[in-house]
Amino acid sequence: MRRCDPNATSLSLVRFCHARVLGQREVRLAVSVGSGFLFVDEIVEDAPATLQSLILAGEPAVTSVRSRLAAALAAGASTTPQSEIEFAPAVIDAPTILAVGLNYASHAAELGFEVDENPTVFGLLPGSVSPHLGTTEWSRAITDAVDYEVELGVVIGRDALNVPEADALDYVFGYTVVNDITARDVQNQEKQWLRCKSFDGFTPVGPVVVTSDEIDDPQNLALLLTVNGAVRQSSVTGEMLYSVAQLISHLSQGSTLKAGTLISTGTPSGAGFTRTPQVLLADGDVVEATIEGIGTLVTYCRTTA
Repeated sequence: MRRCDPNATSLSLVRFCHARVLGQREVRLAVSVGSGFLFVDEIVEDAPATLQSLILAGEPAVTSVRSRLAAALAAGASTTPQSEIEFAPAVIDAPTILAVGLNYASHAAELGFEVDENPTVFGLLPGSVSPHLGTTEWSRAITDAVDYEVELGVVIGRDALNVPEADALDYVFGYTVVNDITARDVQNQEKQWLRCKSFDGFTPVGPVVVTSDEIDDPQNLALLLTVNGAVRQSSVTGEMLYSVAQLISHLSQGSTLKAGTLISTGTPSGAGFTRTPQVLLADGDVVEATIEGIGTLVTYCRTTA
């Protein structure tokens, strides 16, 4: 443990994650503080075990936790260095995981798909979620054409039903980085996209969830994805066909988006499947997905027979 710099900015108080101390089994809610981590249950009595629990406790609880963490940091609370923790997914037990396809015209064009008048939406299975610095493993007998997709993830902060676009961002708790890993061969064999994107570990999420007040404009964020250090995707969220606000409004019409819902908002061009020659993910690859103001999500790739 080390003492926290009392001059650490409030930025640290709005970057939530889940982690376990090495050698321990329990996953705990923490906040990122510079290069270290402060576990919420070390400061807050009866602390929520997960970010989902905190979100469900409501805005007063969130405000209280942030206030007490701020006081602890100001008093020089001790943090745990990253070398002593193991990340869990930044989003745990989301009531629903929704993903948006073809939300960047350039990506739709490179895949050869037409863009519909309304967003293309599909679900993801909870077992696909994996953590920052985790290993995504797949069998080549199931898929031999695995691709990457950097995406902005949106975490809903309270139940949203029939929300006007003008009010939609008020329902956002925070933002995260998603790598929407995709089995392109399976995608091309099946009409529905759930399975090709929902194999175990195919939805890395993290490293943190940054609260919405930290992001001035979700449509003005740079996205970057590299594989083994080589740039594969580089874009900005402003190129989305349907903005975060438009997506929330659309998805909430007639269907309640429950608090804690994760929405992955689509990816720009640069997919490996569309390159000539194709550049698909392989055993030993390291994928780094970065979104401005949030952080870099690292995924290690491993294949089996």
